[in-house]
Amino acid sequence: MKILRTLRLNFAFTVLTCCFALPLVNAQDAPDNTRQNKNKPVDADHQSNAKSDLQTTASIRKAIIADKELSTYAHNVKVVTKDGMVTLTGPVKSEEEKSKVFADATSVIASDKVSNQLTVKP
Repeated sequence: MKILRTLRLNFAFTVLTCCFALPLVNAQDAPDNTRQNKNKPVDADHQSNAKSDLQTTASIRKAIIADKELSTYAHNVKVVTKDGMVTLTGPVKSEEEKSKVFADATSVIASDKVSNQLTVKP
């Protein structure tokens, strides 16, 4: 009887040890994807929800829309602001239009804070 009781206790101890130790063995740090994510294009998912960033984006968007010389492509460029840095992406019709959109953005924020990633659509 005593042996049976000892076996039960040993079995219970083994089961509990496995249940609590297994998650510790499987716990690993998430891989560092910084290098991979650094080269991904900026999109709307990168937009900050900080009030100042949202205001900057809205002001630049208004400046671009107000410029009636720009094409529909230029009026629809993506403006993403994160931590005070603005990224312009999307197609425009010419190099001149690319420069105008950049100028509209820099009328709102300093040019060293604007990354012009616009592409000229042939």
